Amino acid sequence: MLALGQNRPMTTEENKALVRRFIKEIFEQGRLEAVDELCADDFIGHTWGNADKEGLKAAMARVAQGLADAKFSIEDVIAEGDLVAVRLTASARHVGDFMGMPASGRTYEIGEIHIFRVRDGKVSEHWHQFDTAGLMKQLGAK
Repeated sequence: MLALGQNRPMTTEENKALVRRFIKEIFEQGRLEAVDELCADDFIGHTWGNADKEGLKAAMARVAQGLADAKFSIEDVIAEGDLVAVRLTASARHVGDFMGMPASGRTYEIGEIHIFRVRDGKVSEHWHQFDTAGLMKQLGAK
């Protein structure tokens, strides 16, 4: 895990800063071009059916059609070696088709856990767990 453009290993703080940027720019702001900037060429997002970078972009585009006003409030960031774990609170407004549900106009707020593997200054792997039941209940699923 060398620092981008440098011949030294990434520090734990640099790994944490990379992950914070990933969450802010990709998940919260929906900047699809940031996927190429922040993810390794062989990136795997395990949550979306082992998606590569293009799969991550497609997943984010689908989310953008269904949700607006996304916010990710980071509660904890824990890092060791090449792994960074994040506990956060996510919220958004349901404005279009999302997870098989038509727009409800409702907002939700749920807890999420994300784990990132960092290699050579880029995110190489990502895992994600979230409160699916709480999300569906808040959006009005029956």
